[in-house]
Amino acid sequence: MNEEKVCLDCGAPLHGRADKKFCNDLCRNNYNNQLNSNSYNLVRNINNILKRNRRILEDLNPSGKTKTLRKKLAAKGFDFDYHTRSYQAPNGKTYHFCYEQGYLLLDGDEVLLVKRDSE
Repeated sequence: MNEEKVCLDCGAPLHGRADKKFCNDLCRNNYNNQLNSNSYNLVRNINNILKRNRRILEDLNPSGKTKTLRKKLAAKGFDFDYHTRSYQAPNGKTYHFCYEQGYLLLDGDEVLLVKRDSE
């Protein structure tokens, strides 16, 4: 019994080549976009968090080195769980960077903001 093949996206009957899976490019693109959307959403959301973190650090640190409060960063939407790089200084302190903008958590609520020089 030979079953009629149908488009994987819209379910329309397929005619033509035996290995055909989609009725047209629109259905092929739609199917593949939906297939990959979860992983793309995850990456896009993380990239958005990183860009927001960088923008917040840049806005609060126009001079390249300053202090601020942790609660001020959090109030602007900064997410301390996301950064692009960590750097352990020779003194043992760990700086976290969002691209070239970085921070060091100090005692209490204070945070040192720094900008890494171009390499």
